[in-house]
Amino acid sequence: MPETSGTYTTSDLSRKSGDIIAEALRHPVTITQRNKPRLVLLAIEDFERLKRGADTRTVGTIETMPSALLDEFETAVEVYASADETVRP
Repeated sequence: MPETSGTYTTSDLSRKSGDIIAEALRHPVTITQRNKPRLVLLAIEDFERLKRGADTRTVGTIETMPSALLDEFETAVEVYASADETVRP
């Protein structure tokens, strides 16, 4: 995705929306409010590409972990613990 190069104020957006939308179809556009970046306007294709690349990891607990994964986890902990014990003086 090309980098943002156009920056406009919210007032610009009100006055020149057609031009800004046309530019946003070519590359992301930053919209500022009170001299601070507040929004990014971008083509839906760029947005969808960002969504597909988003982190989809979830948080769980040992209680909710599938039993096969829990067995693998426990084995890994045992291997790590026994390796650690052999290194100690």
